[in-house]
Amino acid sequence: MPGRMPPFQRAVQRLVASPASSSCRSIHWRTTQPRTKPSCAPSPQPRRHALSSQCLQTRPFSSSSPRLRAGDRLYHRTGVRIFIRAALFVGVGAGMIFYFQFEKKRLERKRVVEMSKGYGKPKVGGPFALKDVDGNDFTDQDLLGKYSLIYFGFSHCPDICPDELDKMGEALDIIQERAPNTVRPVFISCDPNRDTPDVLKAYLAEFHPAILGLVGTWQQTKDVCKQYRVYFSTPPELTPGEEDYLVDHSIYFYVMDPEGDFVECIGRQDTPESAAAIVLQHIKDWKRERKPIDTTPLPYLHKKEVEPSGK
Repeated sequence: MPGRMPPFQRAVQRLVASPASSSCRSIHWRTTQPRTKPSCAPSPQPRRHALSSQCLQTRPFSSSSPRLRAGDRLYHRTGVRIFIRAALFVGVGAGMIFYFQFEKKRLERKRVVEMSKGYGKPKVGGPFALKDVDGNDFTDQDLLGKYSLIYFGFSHCPDICPDELDKMGEALDIIQERAPNTVRPVFISCDPNRDTPDVLKAYLAEFHPAILGLVGTWQQTKDVCKQYRVYFSTPPELTPGEEDYLVDHSIYFYVMDPEGDFVECIGRQDTPESAAAIVLQHIKDWKRERKPIDTTPLPYLHKKEVEPSGK
């Protein structure tokens, strides 16, 4: 048809005549024209921008401290300080607990020792007069200066005495290693009829050279057993050569301090290690109070030191 426009021309005409085109032209016209500020128009507001997290953290009016991150140097310093403080707190607490437990045990041992002394007269221990295996006089005064470990028995004992003397010898070796020359071991015979000095000397030589053997008459033996509260059942009158009888006695190690006071009993249930630990604890308590203790070498040790030099 001659009167109709081609489709392309119609599309161009619609595009030119649309409001968007006019608005674009008007915007272009406004931007190219010089800006004039009418007196009645309100002043433009400044554009606001969002603050970054770093600005918020460094604002001077903020009352809270900046948040620390895991990669910051200050973060690592704070963690180390907290760990050190916690370690110190735990260490001091553990030390105080250990100290109070140790003091409690020490005061308990001291209380037992004070109670054992009695009023005016000791409950265990006292004066006695016997002879050693070499025939020399030995009294309670000869026990002073060192701790004494006293055991009552007899050479014809079938099983108990040998076991206890073995335990005494092992405990003495432990004590001698940790607290040299502070303990004197003593064996007092409850069988004066059969335990002559020579018999007792040969018997004790099978166990430990430091054990000192003491013997006496029937009355002397009875008196010393009474002083130490030891059960004594040896018959008083025996014909010479009679050996068919039994002897009952208490089974304890009596621990005496350097002043001759009774300290503690060590029973059959104790091992050499526990027996040595008991004696060593009392020795430590004694030294802690700065009391004197004799450390002269025991006779068997003195002989060992003299023999090599004599050779």
